Amino acid sequence: MNKNVIISVTGNQMYDHQGASRLEFITEGKYYKKGNSYYVSYKESEVTGMEGTTTTLKISGDVVTLMRFGSVNSQLIFQKGHKHLSYYDTAYGAFTIGVFANNVDVRVDDNGGEISIGYQLDMDNGRFGENDFHMYIREIGQSCNQSENGG
Repeated sequence: MNKNVIISVTGNQMYDHQGASRLEFITEGKYYKKGNSYYVSYKESEVTGMEGTTTTLKISGDVVTLMRFGSVNSQLIFQKGHKHLSYYDTAYGAFTIGVFANNVDVRVDDNGGEISIGYQLDMDNGRFGENDFHMYIREIGQSCNQSENGG
């Protein structure tokens, strides 16, 4: 399975002492399966501030790994109720952050699906932000409402 897909992403970032920001974008990407894991991959753009970076999500059951390669290099692991340390390398420098997922809702199959993740970030054991994102993956040419097509 290897499909061209439309990916819709909505994200909210709430940083301590800096207010909140919201990001929404729609892009084209690839959706494929290797073994028991699904992958969704797309190129970042200037909209996200990471132009020149490719983002890939690996979905293995209830664990989602977000990998970025290019102008930003990172690997964030989201597993509900668990904290994972991640390395984040940007043009401004490299650092280690903690990622604690308080919500990981994965509903994907061979046709695409949805991923919703809520998580907290910390640096030097001090919390500095709460974030969430929702991703909707659908094959190019498919209706936004899968129930219209009986799926």
